[in-house]
Amino acid sequence: MEKIKIAIVDDHKLVSKALENMISFNPNFEVIMNCFNGQDFLDQLRNTEVPPDVILMDINMPIKNGIETTEEITKEFPNLKVIALTMEDNESTIIKMLRAGAKGYLLKDMSPDILFDAIDIVHKKGIFYTDLVTQSLLKIKTEEKFMNELHETLKERELEFIKLACSELTYREIADQMFLSPRTIDGYRDSVFVKLNVKTRVGIVLFAIKNNLS
Repeated sequence: MEKIKIAIVDDHKLVSKALENMISFNPNFEVIMNCFNGQDFLDQLRNTEVPPDVILMDINMPIKNGIETTEEITKEFPNLKVIALTMEDNESTIIKMLRAGAKGYLLKDMSPDILFDAIDIVHKKGIFYTDLVTQSLLKIKTEEKFMNELHETLKERELEFIKLACSELTYREIADQMFLSPRTIDGYRDSVFVKLNVKTRVGIVLFAIKNNLS
């Protein structure tokens, strides 16, 4: 079986080396690029004959950050899959990264098992759900049935809320745009969390991107 080719883009040399060492223990993966900022990675990517399959992309970097780099990758190399790396679970920043084209995100203190699962799932399925209670949505046999049931249970205004939740608007701004009270928006949010089986706004964004709801 051909190994999944991986690129690491992170300005913290200790972190990038630790990631590379971690990945080297898995015989299914191979790190082919290790860059310290987005511009360096783009320069190498544009000149390589063997591009990576999955890119582990730090968000906060000098010269060109992860959001800017991911936007360029999405435009120039739409088949390449980016997983965002972050030190802090900052909802606003992660949403910007996902909207730039990232297919999932990982906290840097993740375990090897989570890292390997994320790479494998993004490579095969396209999106890595980090905060689903279960991974059932990623099982092909159950996904179609779930989506049919979901479209029957999601109300029109909940779908509108989901689309706005994928923007950079705050919940209060979403309430203003939907001409509703913040309390009502809180109700929509809680209802959508339950129906999508997610726990955060980032989970809503990941689900919406995967299912073309954003």
